[in-house]
Amino acid sequence: MRRAGFVGTRWLGVGLAAALAVFTISLAVTGRLGLYINPDSTWFAVSMAVFVLIGAVASFALPLGAEADHGHDHGPKPFTPLVERARNERVETPERGHDHDHHASHPLGIAATVVGGVAASGVVVLTLVLPPASLSAELAMSRDVGATPLFGGADTVQLASTGDTASFGVGEWATVFATATNPDAFDGETVELTGFVTPGEGDAFDLTRLVITHCVIDAQPASLPVVSGSGAPDTGQWVTITGTVRSSSDGELVVDAAAVEEIAEPEDPYEY
Repeated sequence: MRRAGFVGTRWLGVGLAAALAVFTISLAVTGRLGLYINPDSTWFAVSMAVFVLIGAVASFALPLGAEADHGHDHGPKPFTPLVERARNERVETPERGHDHDHHASHPLGIAATVVGGVAASGVVVLTLVLPPASLSAELAMSRDVGATPLFGGADTVQLASTGDTASFGVGEWATVFATATNPDAFDGETVELTGFVTPGEGDAFDLTRLVITHCVIDAQPASLPVVSGSGAPDTGQWVTITGTVRSSSDGELVVDAAAVEEIAEPEDPYEY
């Protein structure tokens, strides 16, 4: 029984960490790690994964059950003073009820450990088995709180005002649309943008893209209103839009789409 506990402890520690490290390295080798983290952080993630694997290999040098060793000796040392030795002997007497394990495992604690271990193992196994996938349009809509995107700022608007918008993606244009103080300055700008469709207001639909700072946990949706004479594609459909930025009479910016082409999800579905 104790051996099974030691094996479980080793698995929950070194085993799960090593499995995730192998998964991280395999994603990096196949070029799919960008589905989970910003590509700029790939070197760090891979370095840490290699470090974990080295530690996992080194852990096999430890005997099974070494994790439970709390690293102190109960016996008196040969040169311990008499008073200190007597105190040690009093601590070790049966009347004090000293137990090497210090406390008995409570049934609820054992049950919680087992449930937590099974859950953690299940998450890791599913991560290894299921194919990598991007975040869904439904998740993007659930995270859309209608606030100004947090990943842009005045620099983007200032850059756009100089006419240097050729490299702008949905994220940069969303910042411009949300914060521009002179919308007429952008009227007539031509754009070619790729994203997926989410519901908009009135006759318009939104072109949306998830923008990642570090990893998918901090992904934020960026959306642009699009008007098109051909109607709105299905929600979640990836499209490439060619059109012109227009400033409406009430000062709102929209994309007037001349062409809406349905495409497959790109290999890199995020912006950074």
